Amino acid sequence: MQFIANGPEIPNALLQAHEEGRVVFFCGAGISYPAGLPDFKGLVEQIYRRIGTVFTERERYAFDREQYDATLNLLEPRLPGDGRLAMRCELAKVLETGLGHKDAYDTHAALLHLACNPEDTLRLVTTNFDRMFHAAAKHTKQKFHAYTAPMLPIPKNSRWNGLVYLHGRLPEKPDETALNRLVVTSGDFGLAYLTERWAVRFVSELFRNYVVCFVGYSINDPVLRYMMDALAADRMLGEVTPQPWALGDCEPGQEHCKTIEWEAKGVTPILYEVPAGSHNHSALHQTLHAWADTYRDGVLGKERIVVS
Repeated sequence: MQFIANGPEIPNALLQAHEEGRVVFFCGAGISYPAGLPDFKGLVEQIYRRIGTVFTERERYAFDREQYDATLNLLEPRLPGDGRLAMRCELAKVLETGLGHKDAYDTHAALLHLACNPEDTLRLVTTNFDRMFHAAAKHTKQKFHAYTAPMLPIPKNSRWNGLVYLHGRLPEKPDETALNRLVVTSGDFGLAYLTERWAVRFVSELFRNYVVCFVGYSINDPVLRYMMDALAADRMLGEVTPQPWALGDCEPGQEHCKTIEWEAKGVTPILYEVPAGSHNHSALHQTLHAWADTYRDGVLGKERIVVS
C-alpha cells in the first residue's frame, strides 16, 4: 500500500503483520531530524566542537571509516578529569535542543500510535537517547511506561507494554549515573553486546518473537551493525526468526544497489526517494504520518486511500 504520492509502497506482508500486532518499530536517529537533532556522525562532530578539541590521527582514522562509537571511545580517556562524564555531558547538551521546533515530534507521535496493537499495548524500541517520545506523548496526552537500559523487559506479549530505550535515555535532571549508562562508545557496546550481554539477549528474543521494522537508520549505521550481528549469530545457531524490514533512503537510480546492500545485511528494504545530493527525508516522515492516520481510522482510512 502506498500512503503518499511517490512515497514508499509498504508491502502487504508487513501491513498484515502490523494489523495483527506482530510488528515492532525499531527507531534510530533519523526520526529526530525534523527537530534538528543530528545523526551519529553529526553528534560526534558537535561533541568535538563543544569540547573545543580536534581529532587525533587515530580518531580521524576511525571517524573517516564511520566508526563513530570507536571515535568517542578514543576521545574519552584523553579528556582532562573524568573524561567519560565530560563527553556525556556535552552529548546531553547537543540532544537537549529541538523541542522548540515546529512539528518537531509529529513523527514520534505517529510511531507511538503505530506501535500500539489492537489491544492498545505499546511495543516500541529506540536506540536514541533524546526524550522526544516523551515530548510527543505529553503533547498528545498519551501515557506509556518507559524501560531504560540496562533494566529491560522480556520481549514477549505477556511481559512487555511500553517504550524501550535500548541504549539508555537522557535524564530530565543532571544525573551522572544515567549518563554513564548510555551506550555510546565502542567500549559501551562491548559491555552491552559481548561481555554483560543484556542488550543482545533483548535483541535476540525480540527478533524471535516479532517482525522488526527499522526506521531512521542509515545502511552503515554502527548501531544497525550490532543488531544484525546478533541476528546472524542466532541464525547460525539454528534459530528461525521472522524477516526484518527497514525503511531506507535511496537516491534516484540507486534502487538496485541499495536493495543489494540491505539484503546483504539480512534486511528487506522498503526504499523511499531522497533527491540526489540532499538530506530531504520528508517522504519517510509523511509516510509514517499517513500510515498512522490510516491505522487510526481503521476501515474508513483504507477506503479513503482506495478512493483517492
